[in-house]
Amino acid sequence: MKSAPLHLFAPLFAVAVLSACVTSPTGRTQFMLISPEAAIVESQRAYATTMYAVGQQGRFLDDPALADRLGVIAGRIVGQAVAIFPHTRHWAWSVALIDEPDVNAWCMAGGKMAIFSGFVEQIKPTDDELAQLMGHEIAHALANHTAEQMSMAIAQGLGVLAIGAATEDASIMHDANLLANIALKLPNSRVAEAEADRMGIELAARAGYDPAAGASLWRKMEALGSVRMPEFLNTHPSPGNRAHALAALVPVLRPLMPATPPAPWPIEILP
Repeated sequence: MKSAPLHLFAPLFAVAVLSACVTSPTGRTQFMLISPEAAIVESQRAYATTMYAVGQQGRFLDDPALADRLGVIAGRIVGQAVAIFPHTRHWAWSVALIDEPDVNAWCMAGGKMAIFSGFVEQIKPTDDELAQLMGHEIAHALANHTAEQMSMAIAQGLGVLAIGAATEDASIMHDANLLANIALKLPNSRVAEAEADRMGIELAARAGYDPAAGASLWRKMEALGSVRMPEFLNTHPSPGNRAHALAALVPVLRPLMPATPPAPWPIEILP
C-alpha cells in the first residue's frame, strides 16, 4: 500500500502544537500533549508497579535514621510546596527508600518519590544538601515535568511515524529518531533540570535549609569523577555549571530562610 504523503500529517502536528502550549511555574512555555492530571494517574500506576517489584526483590532499605531524616527534611519542603501550590495538598506525598547502588533519586507526578542508598552512601549529604536534592525532585513534580516528558515522547513517536510513512527508508527512520531525540529531548530536558534546580533551591530555603548547600551538593556530585559527555550532548547540565549557577542564587535566597524552621508536612516513608 502506498505511504501517506508527509503533508497529510501536518494538520495533526499543527493541532497538537497549538493546543499544547502551557506555562510552567517559572514562566517557561511548555509543550503538553498530556495533561498533568493524566500524568499523575499514570505515575501512580507506575509507582505501584515499581514498589511491588522492589518489595518482591527485597530491595527496600531498612534505615530508620534515614527515614526520620527524610520525614523531616522532605516534609518541610513539601509543606512549602503545598503553601505555594495549594492543589498539591491532596497529593499522596511519599518517599521510598530503595537499596540500590546508583546515585539517584526521583519524584513522579503527584508527589511519589524515591531515594537510592547509593546517593546517601556515596555523597554522604548533610541535611542541607539532602534538602537540595529533595527540593529539586519535588520541583520536577510541581513543574509538571512528567507530563512534559510524556508529551515529548508522544511527539517524537508521531514525528518518526510520519517520516517513515512518507519515505519507507530505514536509514531515514534512524536519522529521524536521532533528530527527534536531539530536538525534543535534549534541550527541553536540560531546561527542565535547570528549572527544577531553581525552584528546588528556593523551596529548600523557605523550608529553612541553607541555599549554599546547592553548590556544595553538586561539587560532591562532580567529585565522584564519573566519565561525562560534553555538556552540549548531555541531557543534564554539568555538575560544575550547576554548582556555579546555584551559588549565584545564595545572596538572593538566604533572606527567605525563616527564623524558626517550619513544621514538616506529613508524608509517608516506605518502608
